[in-house]
Amino acid sequence: MDSDDESLLESLLSGEHRALARVISKIENRSPGYRDLVSQLYAHTGNADVIGITGSPGAGKSTLVDKLAEAYRDRGETVGIIAIDPSSPFTGGAVLGDRIRMASTVGDMDVFVRSMSARGTLGGLSTATADAVKAMDAFGKDKIIVETVGAGQNEIDIVRTADSVAVLVPPGSGDDIQTLKAGILEIADIFVVNKADRDGADRTVQELREMVHIGEESGIGGGHHGVDTGLDGSDAVEDDAAGSDEGWTPPIVETVATKGTGVEAFIDELTTHRAYLVDSGARAEKVRTRYAEEIRTLLREDVHTMLEDELAESGGIDDLAEAVRQGETDPYSIATDVLAPVEACLENVETDASEDTDTE
Repeated sequence: MDSDDESLLESLLSGEHRALARVISKIENRSPGYRDLVSQLYAHTGNADVIGITGSPGAGKSTLVDKLAEAYRDRGETVGIIAIDPSSPFTGGAVLGDRIRMASTVGDMDVFVRSMSARGTLGGLSTATADAVKAMDAFGKDKIIVETVGAGQNEIDIVRTADSVAVLVPPGSGDDIQTLKAGILEIADIFVVNKADRDGADRTVQELREMVHIGEESGIGGGHHGVDTGLDGSDAVEDDAAGSDEGWTPPIVETVATKGTGVEAFIDELTTHRAYLVDSGARAEKVRTRYAEEIRTLLREDVHTMLEDELAESGGIDDLAEAVRQGETDPYSIATDVLAPVEACLENVETDASEDTDTE
């Protein structure tokens, strides 16, 4: 890491918000040296509570996040907010960069708000989001709130980033309840019926209760999602704590974010869930699962870059595709040829490691 980045890291760790903003920009832009910088952050993380807020568009996520931050500040805790916005198809930047509904904490330096682009990620969270969370954690923020795009049932990447996930459901949202049944139920630690002063709130609460009950009987949700997600297609990690009789049952909280009603009750449930994670051992397992997914993601990115370079040396993907079109070869043969040098390299590494072990 060069001297400029070392100085930037020192400034961040000493509590300079300008340095935090610069580090997140470096992370989001994938600027040279960002990986070394992020690597240095890990030793200073693990103290913040990371809270995920998701749900359908119009559920009132931004307003609730604003009131949540205000309540935490009243308790003397510092807050970092990462608002994941839809990506511009032209620049890749956040479309809704102006957080116009987060007005209560404007001017409070202990509430740091950052909009980030989803960058087309299916689950709504870019790889940079997890790194930005680490930057805020290392900075010393007590609470880090990640508000997602709210694109529907694919909004599940947040479970890998947050300790506690709250799913917002507006009243009278029959279609939203169906969407939850299709996927988001599995990631909810807490359900929040926001705008609870509107007609249909009682019915929505009842529908959610029935859904949670059905989920518990079928082994979906009810604490099982916390670690045993299997969202990446890999083998899910067994979660004895969540799968036992002491597993977590998602509570349902009613709020009116515009008035601040129910926010304290929501915070109490978040605190209770945090205690459950720690006491049951589920938090440690969840962190291990999170790091495992980070390793997989980095390996996928690095291998993808290596293979793109290898394809370029082989004449480029367009020439190879043309060769397939002309019947000269096929995609499987090309993949085998491109991977051959990588496999040979890995075999050499394994051989060298085995020889070193035998020598010892």
